[in-house]
Parts: sequence; structure tokens; C-alpha cells
Amino acid sequence: MLSRNFRPNLWHIGRHGRRALATRPLPSNEHEYTNQPEYPAIQDLSYPAKKKREQQSWHQKIAKLSSVEEKLFEINMPKYYGYKSNILTDELFPYNIKPFVQYATRTCFQKGLPQFYDPLKEEATKILQTMQGELEDAVAFELSSYSHFMRDGNVSPLEREETVTRSLLMQLNRTLSNALAPNFSHLSEVETDSDPRHEAFWFLGGIYPPKLVRNIKEGVEWQKQYANDSYDRNLQYVGKPYMAIRHKHPLDPLIEKDLESFDVKQDNVEVPDYRYDPLALGYVTNFRHATTVPGFWPGDQHEFGLMSFQRRTHALDRHKYCAINDLDEAINAQGILSSFAWLLGQACYQGFSVFNDVTYPLTTQTIVTDGKHWSFYAYQLNTTLLHSDQVDVNNRYNLCWGTETLKLYESIDESGKIHGLNSEVLLQLIMFYINQPKERAVNLKPYLCPTETRIADIEDENRRTFMERAYKHLVSNRPRHRLVPEVYQWEKIYKIDHKTRPMDPKRRPFELGENMFKRRLDEHALKYIPRAVRPGGPKSRPKFEATYYPNVRRQ
Repeated sequence: MLSRNFRPNLWHIGRHGRRALATRPLPSNEHEYTNQPEYPAIQDLSYPAKKKREQQSWHQKIAKLSSVEEKLFEINMPKYYGYKSNILTDELFPYNIKPFVQYATRTCFQKGLPQFYDPLKEEATKILQTMQGELEDAVAFELSSYSHFMRDGNVSPLEREETVTRSLLMQLNRTLSNALAPNFSHLSEVETDSDPRHEAFWFLGGIYPPKLVRNIKEGVEWQKQYANDSYDRNLQYVGKPYMAIRHKHPLDPLIEKDLESFDVKQDNVEVPDYRYDPLALGYVTNFRHATTVPGFWPGDQHEFGLMSFQRRTHALDRHKYCAINDLDEAINAQGILSSFAWLLGQACYQGFSVFNDVTYPLTTQTIVTDGKHWSFYAYQLNTTLLHSDQVDVNNRYNLCWGTETLKLYESIDESGKIHGLNSEVLLQLIMFYINQPKERAVNLKPYLCPTETRIADIEDENRRTFMERAYKHLVSNRPRHRLVPEVYQWEKIYKIDHKTRPMDPKRRPFELGENMFKRRLDEHALKYIPRAVRPGGPKSRPKFEATYYPNVRRQ
């Protein structure tokens, strides 16, 4: 006799199209019953709790994805037209920007360089004594070569500064690398990038909700109690330093300490609580895909940054929009922001993300200069969790040390001789160069699949080709072939506010109750396969190409 658990779906189609009864065994009593009752966990059914569980499920999915590109692509999946992001650049630093940058990156800033550089300073002093003349000649030669260019009235100050500074940095890098490489082998293994693409995207939680969001929630009865809840802002950093130097091994941590012991409350460190909207500072919003690119593509062996040279051109026009001279604070903010963004990109290429925190610290060195004025920064990344409630729950914090602005020289005469050369600048520059990266005895990629760390490792040719094309198109941020739907002014007046056109056919998204900004990346028409090129013949199926969007890890 069939069990009462029998259902019609136990039938299956046999080899010759005949229906046959599935012979799957029924569960035994020892699997159905336990000695102690096991009840499912009681879940909070409130709206915030449901949303939090959905977010946690998404975060866990990102952690289980195979490759770097799939993780970065999955972050963009909810937004077909991209996130509405506040664009942070290395060209604009408004007045009083430092508290916001520290809050947005959860960074404690300290003046001066850490004690980590004390042993390096002694060695750098000996090196400087032997090659100071060579460095002075290199600086004098480069600056004197552009003397006519500096006096050209047809060249803008911005172009003049960038051209001279880039040439000076390339010459200093060449001189230092050639002189130090015999004793410091890591300098012969580095990769040097000129004008690299540094981009990073992250979610910043704890922001006060905008007035529009509060009004919308207050207009809905069940959402009134959530009207003042904190708000997430999407931050996209876009920068282009003069030069960046990378190595296959990471730098040593500036503070040898377990990550869990970094507690912002117990350590009594200062991280400003700046929860105002970035719009208040002048950072405009724009719809674009979330891109995280640390100057190279996944798979490059030199995936850890040693040093970057940042532009300082924003100081040229700062007096036009800042009545108070706070240039030093702006330069410090630039050192913090550019260092955090570069390290965040490197962390994402190791398999971490803005939802899956780092398991070991990452370190980099940053120099902000215009050729004459130099500022040195050392940064240690300890956490990447800054979204939603993590700003208040996560106790980890990042660290940044920075020096005051130093002058490399006072002036250059017509003969090309430098007056007032500051050896302190050269000393700190040498210290950064001789800081050797080392291989770490930890798993650097704990969240990546061992066999598919990047798209190029995927064995399935169709899946590899699809993801490669989709990811490269995404990070290019090219506009869609159809523009983002918008409500025109005449529609706002005649159709929404006053409803004077009831006979018009309802074809627009706002008339059909559709929110186009909730459209996902995979919500699109499939690509049709013409009959002439179908693998199985003109009348074979499928008629549409398959898609291979990120899915769970494939072992």
C-alpha cells in the first residue's frame, strides 16, 4: 500500500516516455523524530528586521561568489541604471572637509609619522649622505629644463603645474630606484603606473535622512515611526594620481596588533561624528555604476600598493571658494581619502568587500605634492564595514599619519641652481622607498574560490566570455543605449499635478506605477540567436543566448 505521503509529483518520465513511480525511499522515523524538540528560531517580523535579514542574505551571497569580478558585479546587480552616488574626486575639497572625510572612511588622523619608521630613518640618513648631490642635480635639471615653459603665458597654471610635477616625479623615481635597487631588491620587482585609474565605491551609513525622505515616510501611516532613521549614502571616489608603485607582496602593518583589538571606544581615539549629507558640502550626485579599480585589473601579480603620488592642483583655485585658508586641512583630507580609496580597491581584489570585512590589515604610503610642496602620509586599513548600522556597531577604525607640508626648495635662479634645498623632504622620500614589502603567513584571499579567483580562470568558455564582456562594460560606465526614463516638465504639470489629460494612453513608467530605478541588471530582453547560426540547426532551440550572471560559488 502506498504511504499517505504519496503525491502525484512522485511520478517521473522514464527512458521511453512512460510514466513510472519514483522509487525514492520514504524518510525513516529516526530522521523524523528527535529526543528533544527542535523549534525554529523566533524571528522579528517588523519591517526593519525583515530588511536587515534580506541584506544579510545578500551579503552572504557576495561572500560565497567565486571570483573578484563576480563580487564587484553582484554589488551592481540591484541597479540597472547605476547607484545615485556622491562623487568624491581629487580635484575638489570644500571648506571644512576633513571631519566628513574622517567619518566617511572611519579614520583616526595623527600628526607625524609612526614609530614604525624610526629604524628606517637611521638607514635613510646614511643613504642621503651618499646621494644627496645626485638628487639635487636631478631636481635642478628637471626644473631648469622647464624654465621657458613656466614663463609661457599661453599655458594655464593647471597644465604648467601638472607637466612639471609629473616630469620631476618620474626623474626622482628613476634616480632613487636605480641607486637603491642593489641593496633593496624589492625596487627591482615593482610595477610603476603613470596616471593610473583609482576608483572605489562604498556605502556610508548613519547619515541624517533628507527632508524629502522624511516627508515621504511621514505620509505613510506605518512608516511614520521610521521617518528619522539613519540613511545610507553611496560614495564613489574617482582619482588619478601622478604615479603609483605596486609590488606582489604587501607592506608590513604600521601597528602590530590584532584587528579585533582596534576599538574606537577603548583606545580613546578621535573619529569625528559627521552625519550630515555630503550634498551640504557641495558633492553632487550622479547615476553611475559602482566601480572599484585600484589602477590595474584582477589577476595582476603586483596587487599591493607601496606608494602613490597625488596631485595638489585643487590648491590653485581654492582661494576662489574658501574665504578662510584651511589648505593644510584639505591636504590632510586628501591624504586620508586617496589612501583609503586605494586600499579599499586592493582589499576588494583580495576578495573582501564593503560587506565582508578584511581579516588582516593593509598598508600604503601616500605623497601629496606639486613639486615644491610635499606632504607625506602613512595609512593602515583595518576595516571596510561602513554601511547602515555598522558605523555604530563596528568598533574597528582605520589609522592615518601625516606630516606638515614641507618645501623641497626655496627658489631656483636663472642658471638653474637650487637655493634652500630641504634635505628633510629627501630623507622622508627615501624612507618610503626603502620600506620593504614582505610575504605574509596568512591566507590573503579567504573569500575567493581557490580555482576561480578571477574570470580568466573560469573553464566554461561561454560563462567566461559572458562575464568578461559584462564586467568590462560595467566598469567602463558607458551610457545605456536607452537613456534613463525621466518625467518631463509638461508631464509633471499636466499629468501629475493637475491631471488635465485623462484621455492620453498610459504608456510612461510613472503612469504604469513602475519605478525604473528598481530595475535589476538581469532584467532585460535576451539576445536572439538567428536561425542560420544556431548550433543544432535552423529550427533548434534555444532561440536565445543564455546568461551567466553571478551565482553561488562553484567548487
